[in-house]
Amino acid sequence: MDKQSRRSAVRDYKERRIPTGVYVVRCASSGEAWVGLSRNLHAQQNSLFFSLRLGSHVNKALQAAWREYGAEAFSYEVLEVIEDEDLTRLGRDDMLKRRERHWMDALAAAKIVG
Repeated sequence: MDKQSRRSAVRDYKERRIPTGVYVVRCASSGEAWVGLSRNLHAQQNSLFFSLRLGSHVNKALQAAWREYGAEAFSYEVLEVIEDEDLTRLGRDDMLKRRERHWMDALAAAKIVG
């Protein structure tokens, strides 16, 4: 890769948009669902499943279901991506919390964290 191509690739990487939004983790065996919000939906599944595999996730009910049913019973799905560029960070955080609450109610799901 020449110097110009490298600079272009680095610039593109730095300018990429990281999707923010709401996701759900479902357990097919028990029918349970947990909703969470993330400022980086691309990395969220890896982070979440890593902590569950280690047995260190803060949500005790989710961790117990993971232990009981195993990893193959769980799925991760992005429910909604927040793409409003006009929002401030505080506005985006407020919208994420509202949308998380909406999806928790709509799916009769528990909150993943806190």
